[in-house]
Amino acid sequence: MEPAQKRVSATGAEGTATRPEQSETALELLVHGVGGTTPEKMLDDPRTVRITGDDTAAVFRRAEDADAETQPPDHGGRPVPEAYVWCNLTSGNGTRALWLLLLPFMVVNLAHWMRPTARGRRRTVRLYGLLVRLAGLSLTVLLVAAVCEVALDLTAWQCAGTRACAERHSWLGFLSPAVSDDGWWSGPGRRLALAALVPAVLTALLWYLSHRTWSAYESQQPMSRTPEPDEETGRTALNRPGFWYGRRLVARLRAAHTAAGLLTVAAAVGTAAARFDHRPGGPALLDVLGRLFEAALAATAAGVVWVVCRRGRSEHRLDRELDAHLVRRLPLGALALLLLAAVYAGWERPGWESEGRLPGDTTFGAIALVQGALVIALGVVAHVLHRAHPDPRAAMRGLGGPAVATLACALGGVMSGGVSQRVADWLDGTGVTIAGPPVLLTWQASVIPGVLVVLLALCGWLARRTWLLQRAELATMEQDYPGESADATRTRRIARTRAMATLTDRGPLLVAVTAATTLLLGAGALVGALTTDKAPAEAAQGTHTFVQGAADTAQALGSWLIGLGFILFVTWGRRAYKDAGARRTIGILWDVGTFWPRAAHPFAPPCYAERAVPDLTWRVATWTGATGGRLVISGHSQGSVLAAAAAWQLKPSVRKRVALLTYGSPLERLYGRWFPAHFGPAALSALHHDVDCWRNLHRPTDPIGGPVRLPGDCGPEVDRAALKDPLAYGRTGAHPLPAPILGHSDYQADPAFAEERQRLLARLRPDVPAQRPQDSSGRSSA
Repeated sequence: MEPAQKRVSATGAEGTATRPEQSETALELLVHGVGGTTPEKMLDDPRTVRITGDDTAAVFRRAEDADAETQPPDHGGRPVPEAYVWCNLTSGNGTRALWLLLLPFMVVNLAHWMRPTARGRRRTVRLYGLLVRLAGLSLTVLLVAAVCEVALDLTAWQCAGTRACAERHSWLGFLSPAVSDDGWWSGPGRRLALAALVPAVLTALLWYLSHRTWSAYESQQPMSRTPEPDEETGRTALNRPGFWYGRRLVARLRAAHTAAGLLTVAAAVGTAAARFDHRPGGPALLDVLGRLFEAALAATAAGVVWVVCRRGRSEHRLDRELDAHLVRRLPLGALALLLLAAVYAGWERPGWESEGRLPGDTTFGAIALVQGALVIALGVVAHVLHRAHPDPRAAMRGLGGPAVATLACALGGVMSGGVSQRVADWLDGTGVTIAGPPVLLTWQASVIPGVLVVLLALCGWLARRTWLLQRAELATMEQDYPGESADATRTRRIARTRAMATLTDRGPLLVAVTAATTLLLGAGALVGALTTDKAPAEAAQGTHTFVQGAADTAQALGSWLIGLGFILFVTWGRRAYKDAGARRTIGILWDVGTFWPRAAHPFAPPCYAERAVPDLTWRVATWTGATGGRLVISGHSQGSVLAAAAAWQLKPSVRKRVALLTYGSPLERLYGRWFPAHFGPAALSALHHDVDCWRNLHRPTDPIGGPVRLPGDCGPEVDRAALKDPLAYGRTGAHPLPAPILGHSDYQADPAFAEERQRLLARLRPDVPAQRPQDSSGRSSA
């Protein structure tokens, strides 16, 4: 599969390009969906060549079609297939398994793009984005605080300061005053300063990963063009020139979040020493230094929040500028403050001993309180936007973003509590030599069984609804396959597949119930921790036997579940690191979750669309400009979303020369419902009018794809009637063996696919007069 750019004149490389009026070539640009595939499978040919691109994403052709533009008669009018392969953007080498650790950041970034449709409410839209960015900042602080809890509190403060625990873990001996006979590192402040290396290194690693993935995935610049007049109508932001190039915002947020992580570490180290210095009768100099440190910490933290609040995305133009001074100085300032905190804490303080816990309850309680307030405010803003322009198909009546932000915060809390619980159990063994993690984390773990009970009840209800729907589908089999002899097993299998496919449409209900339950029980856990300052089992002592037993069970079961979840999480990541199949499964998760640019959190996994959409846009624009041929973009599943995004990025004159063929497409079923501001009815209707023609194929057995559901007369123009699946109920001459139930795959196996493709190519035929806007001459077909 060696590159063949020089042999294909239409790419704009060496050679003589065919004049548009002489071209008879048609191109079918295939874009695969989630999970990825190989160019050999997409093109149904073992011999393929790379036309353009690199090892990360590239366009391939059959070897015999490499010079198709120079020899159009050899193809007999059939379209030349090209395959755009982008699966390495999400499921390449084993290091992508580490992206699992960034899952909460990815989820909160999704919440940014889930806002309801808004027209003329710029301030409200900006407020929505601001609240999501602040929620993302709180997740960074939460993650670093959890690592500080493990490294500084549990390990350096509690275990190293306790003889029994330090003797059990000999590698902590040099930090323990009881074991090392008051060695240089045995002072509490010096132990904390040394342990601070762990969260500081983690913060630096997150900064490095964000910077590296930006350079590797998202630094591709889109085609430069002037904004279109209709981009102010609010139909969608995906046609703006700067939508797929967020370099400036990502750099600003990366600097702010890196500084926030370092400031969290500095606070954990410095405030512990300052609290000791503020006691009555303490050294006056250290007391003054402690107050100056706290003032500097508060001022720098306010600066970080100001940077996050100050500016959102710039989409109306291709913003190539970079706030270089801010990007460099903000993290360096926070690093300098961390070094000062380490020096300040390491000062010799006679009589200072590590007892109890560091003030983790206050820290985690404040984070939980801020996150709850942000989620509630986000819900209010989303409700206001939805009421201004209600969309009946929008998930959760416009509250999908706040619900997903709630789940992101809950996921961050579970990960933080899980690692703290496991490390505490490992350090303490079976004894009670250390105080353990903060009480709030124990309360949060104790409410997990309650969330699971609600989810199990909801799953039971969904199972019953699916069973009832399956029974209803049994009655339609005779209408869909008339004249076939009944086969009870075959009928049940088809009906069950159709019923299971509808579970996707129940996703908003599942998310709504989970988010509401999590928010309510999380608020109860916060109140319980702040009012009792005891673990649930301890707080229930002296109450009714049933209450005490329930509290003991919830605490034990919650601790076990959160530990099990953390172990499964690590195990899955390790397996994905070694196993390509498991890594591909994680890649599917990223295919759905990382389509959107990093607008709320810079440490989220990289956005593959900021590479894939410019790739497709450049390919379509340069090929049509060089050949004047006919072009159809043929997108399956997530590939249809990329195809639509690429079409929006084309110039209007080029967009009118492109046809779309989508199949198994989640454009309306998932993206239209969850991201109404960008894929709502107005946006999809505009896309239908902007491109030359668009046809969409779907099946009732497909759990992902569905109809586009355009309003009015546009709907039948785009959506073909649902395809039969399976193609034949029983054995026939064309299908002597039982036809499989295809579901979301192999749409090309249906004769309707070739029929619709041929119709699109016929509409784009070059002999139509060029002055007709709906059918200009010189088109390419994919």
